[in-house]
Amino acid sequence: MSEAIKNRYEFVLMFDVKNGNPNGDPDAGNLPRIDPETSHGIVTDVCLKRKVRNYVELVKSDEAPYGIYIKEKAILAKRREPAYLAVADEKDKGEKISKARAWMCQNFYDVRTFGAVMSTTENNCGQVRGPIQMAFAQSIEPVVSLEATITRMAVETEKESKAQNGDNRTMGRKTYVPYGLYRTHGFISSPLAKQTGFTEDDLSLFWNALTNMFDHDHSAARGEMAVRKLIVFKHDSDIGNAPAHRLFELVQVNRKTDSEKPPREFLDYEVVIDRANLPAGVKIEEKI
Repeated sequence: MSEAIKNRYEFVLMFDVKNGNPNGDPDAGNLPRIDPETSHGIVTDVCLKRKVRNYVELVKSDEAPYGIYIKEKAILAKRREPAYLAVADEKDKGEKISKARAWMCQNFYDVRTFGAVMSTTENNCGQVRGPIQMAFAQSIEPVVSLEATITRMAVETEKESKAQNGDNRTMGRKTYVPYGLYRTHGFISSPLAKQTGFTEDDLSLFWNALTNMFDHDHSAARGEMAVRKLIVFKHDSDIGNAPAHRLFELVQVNRKTDSEKPPREFLDYEVVIDRANLPAGVKIEEKI
């Protein structure tokens, strides 16, 4: 493993969806998440972190030091058990938790990247503040949530077929957004990276995960999703050289086509970076 990162970063990530549901809301019948006041689409940070975890698990096969702690149907107490076995000889309770926490950071990529709350009664490994945090993604313009009626031509069981008097067709609904370009902001802390052991190799893997996370996540529900832009601000110090909001304001997204018509592709927009007002001590890296 390489050494912990020594620079602070912020980044702007843009991705789009076409005829799909980028992040369904279980409290609203799995409809696409939409801000009710503005009608802008919403994708949660939790959703995006899950895509990163899935990509890392895919390319690294869940092997240490790139294991994934938060995964589908995982029993978290069981996932923490090896950490406690590794420090079984430690008698002091506080020291045992500290060493178990360090073991979790060393062996699980998502713990040392995003952090985790592991201070439960069974296999207590404390809490970890991760160096990478992400905000909710929001669509550049308002989106519309549509429903399409779909038909199933088969049934699951013979009993179900008889209940329908031989008519196997059942109706359902599919919700989707015709098109939306979403933008989110991310933050990477060097001091927190030193605490968790987040390295330059980990950072390189994170950039790869962000740029490729939708390529192995396609489904009928999500339609066509793609990362369109990843703009990284790299500070030449670990504390940073400019406020994050000033850097984000340097990136603007404008409509190239008639704003009276709904956007339907990424080419309807242009991304403009105000490089002339970039603060001293900060560099811009365009990953895409």
